Amino acid sequence: MSLHPYKKTSFILLVISSLLLMTSCSVIGDLKTEISDKLSGRVPADAPDPLVEIKETASSKLLWQAKIGASNDYDFSPVVDAGFAYVAGASGEIAKLDAVSGKQEWRVNVGETLSGGVGVGGSLVLVGTPKGIVYAYDIAGKLQWKSKLSSEILSAPKYFDGLVIVRTGDSHIYGINANDGSRKWVYDRTGPALTLRSSAGVVVDGGAVYAGFGGGKLIAVRADNGKMLWEASVAQPKGVTEIERIADITSLPVVDGPLIYAVAYQGKIAAVDRTSGRVVWNRDISSLTGLSVEDGRIFVSHAMGSVYALDYSSGKTFWRQAILKNRQLSVPVPMGNLTAVGDLEGYVHFLSRDDGSIASRIKVDDSPVMPKIALINSNTVLVQTRDGGIYAIQVK
Repeated sequence: MSLHPYKKTSFILLVISSLLLMTSCSVIGDLKTEISDKLSGRVPADAPDPLVEIKETASSKLLWQAKIGASNDYDFSPVVDAGFAYVAGASGEIAKLDAVSGKQEWRVNVGETLSGGVGVGGSLVLVGTPKGIVYAYDIAGKLQWKSKLSSEILSAPKYFDGLVIVRTGDSHIYGINANDGSRKWVYDRTGPALTLRSSAGVVVDGGAVYAGFGGGKLIAVRADNGKMLWEASVAQPKGVTEIERIADITSLPVVDGPLIYAVAYQGKIAAVDRTSGRVVWNRDISSLTGLSVEDGRIFVSHAMGSVYALDYSSGKTFWRQAILKNRQLSVPVPMGNLTAVGDLEGYVHFLSRDDGSIASRIKVDDSPVMPKIALINSNTVLVQTRDGGIYAIQVK
């Protein structure tokens, strides 16, 4: 009997997972990371579809480029704030660049490996480490404080109203005093036995912290004290094996007006009422990297490589672009009449907002584009690649 490559990978992982109870804790951790990487696309199950020739209806060009340390097994996303771009890499470097020219304002090295970042807010630049340490620098690059938490930090810390909100790999969310790094509150929960290791962090809006977890759960807690407001089920785990039953929210939810949108891997996309946690609508779409919302449309990258544009009020499909199969797409970023999405071969594709046709594409390097692309302005995006390239791309 021969197996499809993806099914073969899943079968092998199932055999590996059956051995977990006979191994040490450290080996269990290594195996769970390997399983997560295979399932989440770091180890491709199928080769990406070759790119087809397109008739360009827009033109894209590289404005400037810079270099930061490679990401290794971590995800880093550039942040644009007040005309500057902040970037970080696993080697420990953080840099502040002029968003228009790419000119370096400063560069510092934390002195240890970084695994989460960058977060910017409250005149702070925030990063996290695999050892669970949050570092806070001011916007001039001077260290202000550091704070030790319970586990590795895989996502960017967020600033809100005098607090730094940090999520750790052991399913804890911390509220830290932004002035000195002292702990104000902690929220913790127990997750499924097998979950995907992801860089999904938190979203803070209107005094609430929103986060997705294993088993398709979306939660809201108060930003001032960490108390639970509600929990919603975006997706229900299905299947016989633990691998088949993975239905994790591995990307950031998106707040838009009275609703918050979230999508789960091997699960659904859902619109949830922010006040009550009631699911307003959902539909079957699986995504690892996530979604964005603009002007009544939701843009989401499917786990298999399609890009969807959906109606925000019902989930109805406006269009689906399916020619980027198995290209491990980033979160789509709306930018006026276009939507930008990056892939595993270092290409950035610009899709028409109206029908999803590919209006332009540009290759920045040979390594994957990080899951999140930053917007500099309405026609310029900033991307970071896994090898540490930073690229500003303008499209017209």
